[in-house]
Amino acid sequence: MFKKILIANRGEIACRVMETARKLGIKTVAVYSDADAKAKHVAMADEAYRIGPAPVAESYLNTDKIIEVCRLSGAEAVHPGYGFLSENPDFVDALDKAGITFIGPSAKSIRAMGLKDAAKALMEEAGVPVVPGYHGDDQDAAFLKERADEIGYPVLIKARAGGGGKGMRRVDDPNDFADALQGAQREGEASFGDGRVLIEKYLTKPRHIEIQVFGDNHGNAVHLFERDCSLQRRHQKVIEEAPAPGMPEEMRQAMGEAAVKAARAIDYSGAGTIEFIADVSDGLSADEFYFMEMNTRLQVEHPVTELITGQDLVEWQLRVASGEPLPMGQDRLSFDGWAFEARLYAEDAPKGFLPAIGTLEHLALPVESARVDSGVRSGDETTPYYDPMIAKVIVHGSTREAALGKLLSSLEATEVAGCVTNAGFLAALCRHEGFASGDVDTGLIDRDLEKLIEEPAMPEDAIALAALAALGLTRPANGSDPFETLAGWRIWSASRQFALLEISGERRDVEVQALGSQRFAVHLEGGVKEYALIKVENGSFTYECDGHRAHAVVVKGSKGLTVFMNGHAFPVSLPDTLSADEDATGAGDHLVAPMPGLVKVLSAKAGDAVSKDQPLVILEAMKMEHTLKAPRDGIIGEVLVSEGEQVTDGTVLLALAEEADAA
Repeated sequence: MFKKILIANRGEIACRVMETARKLGIKTVAVYSDADAKAKHVAMADEAYRIGPAPVAESYLNTDKIIEVCRLSGAEAVHPGYGFLSENPDFVDALDKAGITFIGPSAKSIRAMGLKDAAKALMEEAGVPVVPGYHGDDQDAAFLKERADEIGYPVLIKARAGGGGKGMRRVDDPNDFADALQGAQREGEASFGDGRVLIEKYLTKPRHIEIQVFGDNHGNAVHLFERDCSLQRRHQKVIEEAPAPGMPEEMRQAMGEAAVKAARAIDYSGAGTIEFIADVSDGLSADEFYFMEMNTRLQVEHPVTELITGQDLVEWQLRVASGEPLPMGQDRLSFDGWAFEARLYAEDAPKGFLPAIGTLEHLALPVESARVDSGVRSGDETTPYYDPMIAKVIVHGSTREAALGKLLSSLEATEVAGCVTNAGFLAALCRHEGFASGDVDTGLIDRDLEKLIEEPAMPEDAIALAALAALGLTRPANGSDPFETLAGWRIWSASRQFALLEISGERRDVEVQALGSQRFAVHLEGGVKEYALIKVENGSFTYECDGHRAHAVVVKGSKGLTVFMNGHAFPVSLPDTLSADEDATGAGDHLVAPMPGLVKVLSAKAGDAVSKDQPLVILEAMKMEHTLKAPRDGIIGEVLVSEGEQVTDGTVLLALAEEADAA
């Protein structure tokens, strides 16, 4: 077994690998960029080395620097995690040349599966079923359009290199094919350095089911059953589970055998995943699944397999890479119960899942009810440079219903302030009737998106607690100062104070009267309510109103405060009471960058007439393209940026002429 390994990654996966290495007595070496100098994975490692500035091309993709750190630290092997260099065969070759072990498959195996079109041709030769489509080399736009017309719409355009939903476009209308093709090619080039694509038939009710495989250097290969990853948005997984709901044993066996056959076809060693797509228009069937691609690395969702099988897949990776045979054969592998994983991201679901940046001023993860894999702590920042994942919340139960209930309660107990997250969206998915029943396919989120991202109105109790906190009336009584219970009290009559709150963009003056002994009368839209604070401790409140006792958490931050109540987070801004009201005239006259990013495409120039919702700018952030549209009908008055320019959050990209001028 290795004595020291380097983890060529960051965030939660770097921390995850370190946990198993520590269990096995292996020393760990972290690498970090300038943006990650104070990151959790750096603090966890036995040693840490700076490898460059924040951009990934200058740090986490810097092969020479990583190999140099291996030499400096004496690391015998490199664990790549997922993403970055994990599926880069040139990196594997460079490590091999330097006498350093790559904890993963051979460069040859990675190359065999690295390009989707070549991989599918290889799988056809091995007798593994593949999706109907065009997987050839001709990349002429007109030729590809002809192939799409022959296949029949809807079709899916996919970058032939990489994965993670990047470089993928669904096309329902032939008239949209050209724009979709250009978008997929741009994303493929930006993410993987390869703009070539393949065209496939889009199945109308598909399920994404993948098989975890493992091979060693002694000719052995096994599968560790399936995972269902059908809950997706923009082709990116949101919630994964194992096993797959409604999976017939005959189909499980057929898929497992096909996956092992695929692994053996390329002499695979290490952890890998064979991704299949199943047409479930008539339910799951052993003859209705097709090979999509192979991920030649450990998957983000590997914990659900660990929880149902009881196996540590990172430990398997380390043992296999050190030359040991697989820890057990197929006949000894089994699974028990059900597991779910939800990906908690810093992103704004109601605003199109835009990545969010900010400081995690408060972070309370449900470690008592779930396994939580995370690479951040309270006080850390989410940046525009890397994937905005905060944590993976993973649960196990004896049945699917029990596990799903556990996931929901864990998500409802999750508290993040200082940065918007998708926690509410994840909880809404857990409550979704179709998902709860196991009737799931990759189109579920898109079909019900409006309902899933609907934000609940802020309860009056939450508004009342926000007002009390804003006025500083919620200090905990420690018993040593008798005057603490008299906050806001006046000798002749009840004091009147006003809290200025901004809730969902609307300002509200909330009147509060202190009644003494931690009792307050709060004037709300539904009338005056009396609140008694029973217990206040570190922002955690037990309060009583109208004979009902309840619990909430209020967290103050630099931008305002957040009330956590009934499994929801309600952010509240605290406007400056001395500043004048903002002038709302001119709203809609500017197109503003909603996040930091690179201006990829400008589709208009000064003087152009545009219509409301017309695409004007394509902004690339975190390797994904975001289309920004005209806020209203009008004339472009001024374009303030150029293609190729890097912009920050809030940058005005272009301005529409004032309507009077346009007229």
